[in-house]
Amino acid sequence: MASAESSAAAGMRTAPSMEWRWVSTEDDDDEDGGQPNSAVGAVGRGGSFESEDEEEEDDGEEAEKGRRKKQRLIRTVPSVDWFDVEGNEVSVAQQLEDSEELDFGRTMFLALQTLAVVFGDIGIGPLYTFDVMFNKYPILGEEDVLGALSLVLYTLILVPLVKYVLVVLWANDDGEGGIFALYSLICRNAKVSLIPNQVQSEKRMSSFRLKLPTPELERSIKVKEKLESSLLLKKLLLGLVLFGTSMFISNGILTPAMSVLSAVSGLKVGIPNASQDIVVMISVALLVILYSVQRYATSKMGFAIGPSLLIWFCCLGGIGIYNLSLYGPTAFKAFNPLYIIYYFGRNPFEAWLSLGGCFLCATGSETIFSNLCYFPVKYVQSMFVLLVLPCLVLAYLGQAAFLIANQNSSEQIFFSSIPSGAFWPVFLVANLAALIASRTMTTAIFQCLKQSIALGCFPRLKIVHTSRKFMAKIYIPVVNWFLLVSCLGFILLFRSVYDVGNAYALAEVGVMIMATIYVTIIMLLIWETHIVKVVSFVTIFLFLELIFFSSALSSVGDGGWALLIFASVLFMIMFIWNYGSKLKYDSEVKQKLSKDLMRKLGPNLGTIRAPGLGLVYSDIVKGVPAIFGNVPVPVVPQSERFLFQRVCSRGYHMFRCIARYGYKDKKQEHHSIFERLLIEGLEKYIQREAVELSLQSEDDIDSDEEPPTPVRIITAPNGSLYSLDVPLLADYSPSTEVIHEASCSTPQKDRAENLELELAFIKHAKQSGAVYLIDNPIVKARKDSWFFKKLMINYFYAFLRNNCRRAIMSMSIPHSNMLQVRLTSYV
Repeated sequence: MASAESSAAAGMRTAPSMEWRWVSTEDDDDEDGGQPNSAVGAVGRGGSFESEDEEEEDDGEEAEKGRRKKQRLIRTVPSVDWFDVEGNEVSVAQQLEDSEELDFGRTMFLALQTLAVVFGDIGIGPLYTFDVMFNKYPILGEEDVLGALSLVLYTLILVPLVKYVLVVLWANDDGEGGIFALYSLICRNAKVSLIPNQVQSEKRMSSFRLKLPTPELERSIKVKEKLESSLLLKKLLLGLVLFGTSMFISNGILTPAMSVLSAVSGLKVGIPNASQDIVVMISVALLVILYSVQRYATSKMGFAIGPSLLIWFCCLGGIGIYNLSLYGPTAFKAFNPLYIIYYFGRNPFEAWLSLGGCFLCATGSETIFSNLCYFPVKYVQSMFVLLVLPCLVLAYLGQAAFLIANQNSSEQIFFSSIPSGAFWPVFLVANLAALIASRTMTTAIFQCLKQSIALGCFPRLKIVHTSRKFMAKIYIPVVNWFLLVSCLGFILLFRSVYDVGNAYALAEVGVMIMATIYVTIIMLLIWETHIVKVVSFVTIFLFLELIFFSSALSSVGDGGWALLIFASVLFMIMFIWNYGSKLKYDSEVKQKLSKDLMRKLGPNLGTIRAPGLGLVYSDIVKGVPAIFGNVPVPVVPQSERFLFQRVCSRGYHMFRCIARYGYKDKKQEHHSIFERLLIEGLEKYIQREAVELSLQSEDDIDSDEEPPTPVRIITAPNGSLYSLDVPLLADYSPSTEVIHEASCSTPQKDRAENLELELAFIKHAKQSGAVYLIDNPIVKARKDSWFFKKLMINYFYAFLRNNCRRAIMSMSIPHSNMLQVRLTSYV
């Protein structure tokens, strides 16, 4: 039900979208008029205390058992709990749409910010790509250089441009990008998550769209049914996303190590006597400074790094043009793909080994997608096509032209190709760009971990929002320092660009393979793409990435082994946390009280009811957003803080409540202030409920049948508008405990007396004080469980749960008013 503080925008509803499902023709013939019963009827509001998703799943299983061979698609109206919808609606919530018109100043600002946030990682590739490639493949002639250049050019065109910029960017989850966003998008459209998603599906709140039955739609329905019915596929999808996330985090550790180490290595070109120890020491110092100011770099320093990266891309393009004009246009021959064949024909094994180094030119492609949440898709696409890609192509062409003329210079190729007069300014800009690339990757990891925490796949951590304008600008302190220590460990362990580059390529290709698999599923399930396009996409990119992955695996002994160990540890942490959370959720769902049992127990719930307010915190109620969760706006107005919904009948005096906070709101308000605001909101809700019930009775008084409720708008005490398109108390009946006066009493008078009694009850409870009941269950493996299950649940999961951030930490609750209920569940 809408709260008394909701906005006018929240009062107006859009028609729920239609869903499709299969029915057998024989079952359909039994319906009246050939129309299925599930396709007719009003959309309920408020709903029951139990989730209707469970009933839908049971009905779906029974229908699957009795399904005949002859089937056809029908449209059904999904049931919508408007309590869920309103929980995510705030009057000040505004998002930047792709079609929004921007002035010139705003356009330039976004362009610079896009360079700094999205393209920092991929822009640093020219520093080390050819160095790592020709460390595996010796230069014996001009054809070797042209073949390597041709590989780099077509890798740039196929992977960052075609795959990510033109295809994968559109697979975002409501603006969020990254490997976990792909998994979240699939979970929104199919019930494949092992832990039920608390977020209402966006398609249930979208405007009506009429879809005609097509082969693509039928294929989409079949894919959805297959994913939802197969537990093996659900576990496989989860395992793949955990593997991809572990590789992505590992990639985020290697990016600063590789970028800064390769940039500082240019010092040996400017100062020939500089040793590798000096390079390592300077790299360590720069990384310590970078991660120390990371919190501020996420917000305030972002205004300065945009122009810095623009200068860097101009330097790449300018140096490329200089080398092409100095050494001739021979490098343009590499656009002929035949040179790739010549490259493999001359030294097949060495060419295969060099593929790992070649793929370094595409590092940062996944970062483009992960940092998408900051900007519209079309902005990212335009900046890449008009600026980033041309500058990168010119940079690689210029380096190839330099190599053709200087075939003995296979180390520090980028810095060796810089004009002597511009070396030191470019060196400084290169180091600044390397730091920006490191920051870009760290920001992407913050986003990825935020998404994984929301889906129950990573232990809860403290997340700090550093901007009031952009929710995506976040900072995770523990992760920041963990990345610094890990990055320094990799630098001190390998001390060489080549060994770090081998592990870097392995991590990057691993993430991209997972992205290809998930985008293919999205094409079939959500986009309903033509099967020819789907097969072409998955065949081309999966084939190419597997070849690159095999080359990167060949260098496991040169540095990839450390990456695999690190990624395996991360994978086990995420797997154990998700596995323990799933068992904990299942045990809590089995033990919760049903609404029917509560009705049998009566208003006192079978015990003596103590006076006062009892605030029970629990997040196992399916279909309700997590209690004390953030909504995607910086500040929620105080008048819109609370949403209420009645549980059972009036005599129980029980309500469901959502306390909504923006990501910049302070939750540590004094408990007395919180209780006062809560009671005021509850009183307004009860009063508005009585008004709506009175209006509903007036409309039905002249009718014997119950007509469909018309759309009406009422004004709340604070002036906000609310929709009454669906009854708020459809199943409400006056309590039998109310003492009737004379026979001449009217229903309106009875309702007024009931309202006064309930408000008096609330006031008396407020005077008696409040008790906060916190659910803190303990999960343990049964004694007859297998050994590894006991090890994971009783030790590893318990350790993670005891040392991670609990949701109660975000609330300021006095210990004297807190009662923690700890129930041990054996799973």
